[in-house]
Amino acid sequence: MGHSGDSHIKILAISDFAVALLTGSARDRQFSDIDLILACGDLQPEYLARVRAVVDAPLYYILGNHDLRHQQSPPMGCVDISLRTHREQGVKLLGIPGSRWYNGGCNQFHENEMRRLLFKLTFAVWKQLGVDIIISHAPPRHVGDAEDRCHRGFKSFHSLINRFCPAFFLHGHIHRQFSSDEGRITWKKNTQIINCCGYYVFTL
Repeated sequence: MGHSGDSHIKILAISDFAVALLTGSARDRQFSDIDLILACGDLQPEYLARVRAVVDAPLYYILGNHDLRHQQSPPMGCVDISLRTHREQGVKLLGIPGSRWYNGGCNQFHENEMRRLLFKLTFAVWKQLGVDIIISHAPPRHVGDAEDRCHRGFKSFHSLINRFCPAFFLHGHIHRQFSSDEGRITWKKNTQIINCCGYYVFTL
């Protein structure tokens, strides 16, 4: 169920690594017309607030497995959509926080726990008539993830993608440097699954 509007929305996705280019006082041309910022976790509250202020666009975020301070010190002007749906500028969003369980820390889930959470979210997604962009911290299993306990993706994300066919599934968590934007992207039918570590700019 894709985005139904005729206009193009330019989106900045960020995750895991702070990027000086996004917080400097001199605005880079590629960020001058950003409509929406989506943050995929493991970014300090101060950094999120600064990116929101410098880029000057609405910022929605989910929590990663290292995000310990956001509830006590929420990033100013930013909105947490962890385990929530939201609509912004006609774009239908769904936020999925956390990683696979590995040491009992914050925002960690066993596969069966994540499956139950996604089941509970199904009605909310149905109520908003689908989803255009899923914002997750972890990737789907076997889509650019890793084999250690912390960095395995979730199998249950595949059924979520198959059911709702979002245009984009954004994630971070898997720390990689990319020589080109194409290296970030894996296709699952009509859904682009994108590793957003650092930053990535795209249009819906």
